[in-house]
Amino acid sequence: MKSIVGLGLAFAAIVALAPNQASAGQGDTLKAVQQRGVLNCTSADGNFEGFFEVDAQGKWHGIDIDYCRAVATAIFGSEDKLKLIPISWAQRFPALQSGDLDLVIHATGWTMSRDTELGIQFSNPYFVGATGFMAHKDLNVKSLSEMSGGTICIAGGTSTEKQLSDYLKQHKYDIKVVTFEKNTEAREAYFANRCDAYAEWAPVLAAARASTAHIEDHVMLTDTLALEPESIAMRQGDDSWVDLANWVIAATQIAEENGVTSANVDQMKANPPNTTVGKLLGATPGIGKRLGLSDDWAYKVIKTVGNSEEIYNRDIGENSRYKLPRGLNSPWQKGGVFYPPILD
Repeated sequence: MKSIVGLGLAFAAIVALAPNQASAGQGDTLKAVQQRGVLNCTSADGNFEGFFEVDAQGKWHGIDIDYCRAVATAIFGSEDKLKLIPISWAQRFPALQSGDLDLVIHATGWTMSRDTELGIQFSNPYFVGATGFMAHKDLNVKSLSEMSGGTICIAGGTSTEKQLSDYLKQHKYDIKVVTFEKNTEAREAYFANRCDAYAEWAPVLAAARASTAHIEDHVMLTDTLALEPESIAMRQGDDSWVDLANWVIAATQIAEENGVTSANVDQMKANPPNTTVGKLLGATPGIGKRLGLSDDWAYKVIKTVGNSEEIYNRDIGENSRYKLPRGLNSPWQKGGVFYPPILD
C-alpha cells in the first residue's frame, strides 16, 4: 500500500537471520525494561508525517511517538523514562530481534508474512490506514462516482495501482488512470492539475495536502480501496508483554468511550461515573497487578497522552495541520471500526 524505503532489503536481511531469531520468555521483556530503567522505542532517521516527526526544537511527536510515550508512562509512571531510538524502515525488525528495541511502533502494517515468518507478534491495531483519493475542490465531487471522464494520478507498479484497476472495473467508472514511475512524480502531476485526483495512502495524501499553501483547495473523497492495520510489533514468546501493549491501546479507547480526557481525568478518578472508569483509573484496585504495573497506570497514561481521540486529533486529525478526517479510525459508536476489549 504505502511505499516503504528499503523494505525488500529489510525482509531479505530478516529472513537471513531467521534461524537465530531472539525470542522473549514470558514476562522477560517487562522485567528487563524495569531493570534497565528505560523503555527503548522507535523514532526514525526521517519524518513520516502524522506518525513520527521532529519539530524545530528537536522534539519528536506523532501517533507512534505518543504510543511510545503511553507504554513508557504505563510502566514507569512517567514518559521521562522513554528512550527514542532513531531507526530506518529497514532496521526496525533486526533491531527488535537483537533486543535493541523493546517495541516497534513505526507505522508498521500487520501482515501474515511478518506474523508467521519473522518471529514477531503484533498488538491489536491502533490505527487503520486507508488507501483513498484526494481531488481538487473546484471539481465539486465527493466520490469517484461523480468523476466520469476524469483522471487519477498514481505511482505505477504498486499494489495500489492493481487495486485501483479492479475498483474501477468493478464499479464501471469511466476514469483514466495516469501512472508515473515514482509517487513524488504522481503527486507533482496532481498539484500541476494534470490529473483530477490522486490515489495514495490517506495519511500520505493528508501530508501532501498540508504542504500546499491552500489546504482547503483539496478534498478527501469517500472511496476506500484498501485498509491496512497498523500495530505494535514485539518479539514472539512473551505474551505478557503483548498483553501490556494491547491494554495500553485499549485504555486510550476505553477512556474515549467513557468521556475521560487528559483535561478531566483527575475529576473522573475522584468521582468515577461508572465501575469501568473506576477500574480504569485505579480508583478501584485490580488492573495493575494483572500486568505487573501499578493500579494507576492507565490514569497516568491518559493524563500524559490523552485518550484515543485526543491522540488522533492532535497528531493527524482536526487539531493538526493535516486535518485528516478520522473516518474508520473512529470508535464503532461514531461509524468507525474500533472497539476496546471489556475491562472487568
